[in-house]
Amino acid sequence: MIAGHFGFAALVKSRERSTPLWMLMLASVWLDVVFVPLFLAGIETLQPMQGRSGYGAAVIHADYTHSIVGMLALSLLLALVCWSRWGSRSATVVGLVAVSHWALDLIVHHADMAVLPGNLGNLPRLGFGLWDYPMLAAALEALLVLLGAGFYRRAAREVSIRANRRPQWATAVSVLIATCGLFVLYLDVSSR
Repeated sequence: MIAGHFGFAALVKSRERSTPLWMLMLASVWLDVVFVPLFLAGIETLQPMQGRSGYGAAVIHADYTHSIVGMLALSLLLALVCWSRWGSRSATVVGLVAVSHWALDLIVHHADMAVLPGNLGNLPRLGFGLWDYPMLAAALEALLVLLGAGFYRRAAREVSIRANRRPQWATAVSVLIATCGLFVLYLDVSSR
């Protein structure tokens, strides 16, 4: 869902002009950024699913970064970091974009997302399992990428025109967003 997260960030950027696009992109994958060192340390793990490969073919035990409580804490932390740099509005938007990562993952993940950090209390895990239907998951992700790129392009063109600048860069950036996003999605799906 990496490409879909980036598409969502571009979609948010089309409405939230004061927050830098790079910060929204980082926020959209913030939980995964924190996951990587925990994964490398063996604290969070991936368990390959028998007989499957590629897109969505693992149960992800991200019991700290992707638990509901962990996600809220990490999103709040990122928002607080942004608050001093861009103010309360951008901090709120960045925090909510970080939360969106969990919401989008809930749709595609297998039931592997914990409620409490470390799966305390051994509560039922969450996930709707759209990865069991790779083409539907890929279609949702492609839709997010294309919507994000399209809305970003429209917003960037409006800003350019108001500033009496040529809007070609808006098209170039949106094409770059769409191309990179769809390429990442292609790599995910083709590895299956």
